[in-house]
Amino acid sequence: MSALGELGKLKTAKFEGKKQNKAAFFFLLPWLVGLVLVTIGPMLASFGLSFTRYNLLSPPQFTGFTNWTRMLEDDRLHTSLQVTFTYVLVSVPIQLAVALFLAIVLDRGMRGLAFYRSAFYLPSLLGASVAIAMLWRQIFGTDGLINQMLGFFGIEGQGWISSPDTALGTLMVLNVWTFGAPMVIFLAGLRQIPTMYYEAASVDGASRMTQLFRITIPLLTPIIFFNLVLQIIGAFQSFTQAYIVSGGTGGPVDSTLFYTLYLYQQGFTNLNMGYASAMAWLLLVIVAALTALAFWSSKYWVFYDDES
Repeated sequence: MSALGELGKLKTAKFEGKKQNKAAFFFLLPWLVGLVLVTIGPMLASFGLSFTRYNLLSPPQFTGFTNWTRMLEDDRLHTSLQVTFTYVLVSVPIQLAVALFLAIVLDRGMRGLAFYRSAFYLPSLLGASVAIAMLWRQIFGTDGLINQMLGFFGIEGQGWISSPDTALGTLMVLNVWTFGAPMVIFLAGLRQIPTMYYEAASVDGASRMTQLFRITIPLLTPIIFFNLVLQIIGAFQSFTQAYIVSGGTGGPVDSTLFYTLYLYQQGFTNLNMGYASAMAWLLLVIVAALTALAFWSSKYWVFYDDES
């Protein structure tokens, strides 16, 4: 009798499990439909278009690897890659350093911590907007705020946006200014470090700097790695800032020609959608390769608390 009872319970449990699976699938269905129609579908379509000549006005014509080989000879594409890599390699480390520094300062505790945390996070929400890009163009313009401040000290300013030597630098400053999101993540990571490590270090006479480099940063390397990957991916996708500041041209002299901006020019200005699709896939390969490189290198510098 007990065996029959156990069998009945087992069947009931399996039935309930199937019902739960159906319910989970039902709630996941909108996301799955969106994944197929909004992400996977367009990606496959763009991959197919990368082998065609397509101007959005007439049916695509198959051209084989013409678009891919063309990228090897496109000087503006090479310039856009150089500009984008410079932007990423310079601005992202500085942004993370600023975010980590402010997170450490805020972690020490101060009055109005919630206000400062919100205020510092706000630039991350606004930094990629058109309004901020237009404001940035005014601040670094010939008659902008920066030159007015320099004039107060008797220093003659220049057109920071209109000079090819400094135009990209202004966009780097804008990216560094959006340090709020990684700062909040760093702050959360700092709160998870056990205080016993610092207490033991204090007993041994370790200074604040020693504790920073021997305890805080090593235990924070998983968070640093997480922020690094996110910010690299985000920086490669930067578009609005360069488009607004340069007026959509990538000037002066292509000094702000981000890869995404050149892709936009090819696809929607020149109507070379097939070539733009090939460029998009090249960007995907570059970002994927850098992400894989970051994961490979993480085993040499990322440390976890549970490691022996």
